[in-house]
Amino acid sequence: MPFETIVVDDGSTDNTRERALGFGTRVVETGGRRGPGCARNLGSKYASGDILFFLDADVCVQLDTVKRIQECFASDASLDAVIGSYDRFPACWNFLSQYRNLMHTYVHQSGNVNASTFWTGCGAILREVFELHGGFDESYTRPAIEDIELGYRLVLGGSKIMLDRQLQVTHLKRWSLWNIFKTDILDRGIPWTELILRRRFMPNDLNLKLSQRFSVTVAFLVIALTGLLVAEEHLAALIPLLAIVFLMLAGWWSEIRNLVRPRISVALLGCFVAALAGEAYRLRMFPLVVVLLLSPVFILTMRPSYIRDKTPAWSYILSSLYIVGSLVVALASIPDHPLLLAWVALVVLLGVLNMGFYRFLMRERRILFMLAAIPRHSFHHFYNGFSFIIGLCRHEWSELTRSSLRPIEQEMRQVHSSLAGISGEDGPE
Repeated sequence: MPFETIVVDDGSTDNTRERALGFGTRVVETGGRRGPGCARNLGSKYASGDILFFLDADVCVQLDTVKRIQECFASDASLDAVIGSYDRFPACWNFLSQYRNLMHTYVHQSGNVNASTFWTGCGAILREVFELHGGFDESYTRPAIEDIELGYRLVLGGSKIMLDRQLQVTHLKRWSLWNIFKTDILDRGIPWTELILRRRFMPNDLNLKLSQRFSVTVAFLVIALTGLLVAEEHLAALIPLLAIVFLMLAGWWSEIRNLVRPRISVALLGCFVAALAGEAYRLRMFPLVVVLLLSPVFILTMRPSYIRDKTPAWSYILSSLYIVGSLVVALASIPDHPLLLAWVALVVLLGVLNMGFYRFLMRERRILFMLAAIPRHSFHHFYNGFSFIIGLCRHEWSELTRSSLRPIEQEMRQVHSSLAGISGEDGPE
């Protein structure tokens, strides 16, 4: 099965070029940092095959990846492009990398087989189709939605894209809170919103499923209710809710405490628990006081629950029973207040909307990982909604600016036509 490998060096600052050449790979340079769209377009010009297979630089293929792509096109003559997904075993084992990559895996594995977009993490397309649609938009000068934008043009142009769930690659990226926020808001959320509004195309697929759109609305309502509770001076009534979030994140603490010095992390944990327990005691929530005071014992001895070979079975079972039991106590401690009951109902609804993903996490990384992921995922919905609002405002401003400039453009065309007519009459024959 003949194939060629082309590495496009888009202004790398490490030894990428030398390493690639060492494997006998053809290396093409963009001459600077010009963005992934430009780099992939340049690589396609040097490719000689009929099928262009795009891979991100931070993924590893499996032994049968190229063969599977070839079989996909051979088995369906109407197929124009095929995309895959990340597998269930990302290379980085910190919580955020596991959560983020598993979320991507779940989204693609539960997506429609007739895909609504393209993906360059692992995506192949017929050369003639790629060239017919003009390749990637090079105006995206950093990794953003250049692959999604091409996918929209393909789908709206009648091309057939297939999502092959068995076509999987391993992601090597290590995610942090900062690059998750930056990617989701600046590189994805805002430009994707503008693309949706510009193309008037929002398919019920992948990240845009109706359940995810509804989840954004529910997340905003949860934040609004929280603000209302604080504004009405019911802050003390939020203590059980804060305890619930704190206990759910317990499975992540083993990594949080590594972000600062051990003594500082222990001191911060002690202060937070003491403040919560003290307020719970003042409110006479005595069972909640007990579970909060015991929580540091479990949290400080807990290891990452998703790395199975590093967690003894008895320790994990004991920690799981404690956390689940503590959550039950915290839920039972919630005061009988209409706003609080509405808050809990909305949170339950948010959980139901995303139950498939949470079951997937529990199956793949067990219960403590799933519990720690739920608050993080809920916050994900909130800032995605925030990104949509910014993208909507940017789009409307762009439309307003364009409409205000349209009369001037028309006037300039008329002047240009008049000058061209005068030039034509007075010029030489």
